[in-house]
Amino acid sequence: MKKIISLCLLSLTLGQSHGIFAHAVITDYSLKITPIHANRPDKVELSFNSKIELGLSQVFLVSKGDKHELLQVSNGSKQGQIIIHIPALGSGDYALRFKVFAADGHLTEDVIHFSVSQ
Repeated sequence: MKKIISLCLLSLTLGQSHGIFAHAVITDYSLKITPIHANRPDKVELSFNSKIELGLSQVFLVSKGDKHELLQVSNGSKQGQIIIHIPALGSGDYALRFKVFAADGHLTEDVIHFSVSQ
């Protein structure tokens, strides 16, 4: 009986520690260092702490008037990295709104605000 209880407790402990890493958490993004320049296409790199299922994920460009445009996304060179293809933008304030699925199926949603200047 003690053996069964010990196995159950171990199982619960392992299950809880796995839950800590269940969601894809953004660890870095290129907009911190490299701004988007006006009137030319560009790319933004997002890095997550886990592999991302691109086929189930979406990234939107949000512009003035709460307009949402679905953007093309591809895998980066590292696991957990995605590349967002940004169309040529005029000067102004924008946001990237993303819904990404981690390889384990958990959804993460967030918004990154940025500005484009001449």
